[in-house]
Amino acid sequence: MIEKIILEKTMEKLISKGCEFADIYLESKSTLGLVLDNNKIERITRGCRLGAGLRVIYDGRTYFAFTEDLSEKALFKIASDLANKENGNNILKEPVFNLIDGLTDYRYSSSIEKGSLKEKANLLLHLNELAWKDKGSLTQLTLSYGDVDQEVYIMNSNGVYVHDIRPRSKAIIQGVFQKDNQVQSAYDVVGALGDYGFIKTRNMDELVLGVKIKGENLLKAKEAPSGTMPVIISGEAGGTMVHEACGHGLEADIVKKGMSVYGNKIGNKVASDLITVVDDGTIKGRYGSSSFDDEGTQTKENILIENGILKRYMSDLESAKELKIAPSGNGRREGYHAIPITRMTNTYIRRGASNKDDIVASVNNGLFVKHMGGGQVNTATGDFVFEVSEGYLIKNGKIEEQVRGATLIGNGPEVLNKIDMVANDFGYSLGTCGKDGQGAPVADGQPTLRIPSLVVGGTN
Repeated sequence: MIEKIILEKTMEKLISKGCEFADIYLESKSTLGLVLDNNKIERITRGCRLGAGLRVIYDGRTYFAFTEDLSEKALFKIASDLANKENGNNILKEPVFNLIDGLTDYRYSSSIEKGSLKEKANLLLHLNELAWKDKGSLTQLTLSYGDVDQEVYIMNSNGVYVHDIRPRSKAIIQGVFQKDNQVQSAYDVVGALGDYGFIKTRNMDELVLGVKIKGENLLKAKEAPSGTMPVIISGEAGGTMVHEACGHGLEADIVKKGMSVYGNKIGNKVASDLITVVDDGTIKGRYGSSSFDDEGTQTKENILIENGILKRYMSDLESAKELKIAPSGNGRREGYHAIPITRMTNTYIRRGASNKDDIVASVNNGLFVKHMGGGQVNTATGDFVFEVSEGYLIKNGKIEEQVRGATLIGNGPEVLNKIDMVANDFGYSLGTCGKDGQGAPVADGQPTLRIPSLVVGGTN
């Protein structure tokens, strides 16, 4: 992308005025997006971005600039301008840079071809035809496919010089269903750190038909009850709970700002003995995985909470230094135009020892959450509100009729402490997490678990 000698000379200029840290982030990203709506391909977008982000830090003060002009002259000018923002007292040795390539182990691998634009468009057209063949109450269907080929080079004043290739693919199915005066929507998504070969291995027909079944069932569902009751969250629900109610509060940049309910609690009990929370950017094929974070730190398995005890926070380089902790490999950025911040990768609650059926049988009257919707959380207090996109009443230890309109209302730390049964099954969800105006691909997961007492907001 850029010759090593030019990067080294750019780094020399960045550190020439005594900063404490400097880095260069080079990114090449090509994207493809297809959207099918109103029974036809409405939009095909292709994009290609190539640019560099340069940063210097003087005693905790960050100066950042980015450019799409990757000429030697432009890079040297930006580096000099950033270096001259201050005069520091740090004397940084000029490091020796040896390039390290990211491992391919983290990417979903397939012998299937990546697929042409025509093949991807034909997939959406086929799924659309399948969905409308027996339309039932379906009134609107949106199908989308997107893939990204991202390649990055990262060099920093600590001697890091790494290269990583990150292909990602994702397909989304969204349906709107109407009967009489009732309107409901249903949704599903699949994706991976991997190319179109991953999508070709999925049973996309089954996913589309599953969304139709969800929508039709929601139209028949009764209004959800309100009150405090036992709640079982299925492994199929994915990790929305752990991501929102717990994960963000364990990000070190939020902790150092005093905005986390988990601040200054390392070594303290913050959850049930049954709960172990992990963030792991190395899981093969998971949507949030990569070999390195966007500061060049190698990703790894980070045990955040172990058997209820808070062990560590996720961190980028700057927040790790301020909190005097080891960097965890969670410095991520949306692209070369943005500074890195602490972000989750693949965050999950580990499996337990209970059987899912036994957990359901243990509840006389409660709510079974099969799939979660969106939600909000206050990281300073841990208070949250989550939508339930698919939920069922539990009666006498059995899952009974479906309900709609339910919300879960509670406090993250309190709920984590209450959990008294954790199953040996497991499920993942994926998406794009937003923070400070930046989006990052993430995955979340959990086993089925029981919360013996939680406030459920309903419409009945």
